[in-house]
Amino acid sequence: MSQPIILILGANGQVGTELQRSFGNVGKVTACDRQRADLSKPEELRALIRQLRPNVILNAAAYTAVDRAESEPELAMTINGDAPRVLAEEAAELDAVLMHYSTDYVFDGSKASPWVETDATNPLNIYGKTKLAGEKFIEAVGGKYFIFRTSWVYGPHGHNFLRTMLRLGRERDQLKIVDDQFGAPTSSIAIADATRAAVTAAMDGQPEYGIYHLTCGGETTWCRFAREIFAQHQKRSGAKAPEVSGIPSSDYPTPATRPANSVLSNKKLQSELKITLPEWQGALVETLEKLQD
Repeated sequence: MSQPIILILGANGQVGTELQRSFGNVGKVTACDRQRADLSKPEELRALIRQLRPNVILNAAAYTAVDRAESEPELAMTINGDAPRVLAEEAAELDAVLMHYSTDYVFDGSKASPWVETDATNPLNIYGKTKLAGEKFIEAVGGKYFIFRTSWVYGPHGHNFLRTMLRLGRERDQLKIVDDQFGAPTSSIAIADATRAAVTAAMDGQPEYGIYHLTCGGETTWCRFAREIFAQHQKRSGAKAPEVSGIPSSDYPTPATRPANSVLSNKKLQSELKITLPEWQGALVETLEKLQD
């Protein structure tokens, strides 16, 4: 396909910003922020897509305020459920590739080993339930779609755990961070680059469409992630690292319940699409270097 038309939704977000970098020389890219493509008004998306007639739709927009979703379930469902359904319908009509991002929070965390794509879903919070609804709507429509479940997303742009820790590290000498939730921190840089590889495969042939887990390698806890952030930041900047203490989730109650284990297996991604993301520690170093630049 020569010069594909690529539509990026959520242009100002963590992943959307990196997608613009990663797809900068792939084709004709139109990147839309919330002002131009508001997922809380799904029917307006139809007109936009019918006007642009993209070959590839990259949906990096979502309702991601996990705790606030508990008090705004209808808005979260509109953005995370209804809007992806509209995107899937319009993509299928155009025979376009739809790339949609989902979450580790579709699982309840009860499994001791990494979750695979065929494991039973059972989200514990409204955010997870609405993201699962979006998955199911896309599956029901069918067509050329990738659903990438990712986890603990952070990056050099937007609001995320990394940037919050760096700010708190400047303000405080001691921090208490949850140490009994396990997952894989995944950088927006790695997600965008993996997305480009998947889209390239789709344009070059007939890949296996469907649901994939897409995270950086390895696993950790929020507390250990924070310690690594400060260790790497101190190595680069000389800034004094705060003392980080681990606490149980019960000591840090939140409106939304989080799964205890949301580590995802990437074996299907590696075997079907030949894509492997870096280990989470290496991705963190890359992100910190980009932040310093």
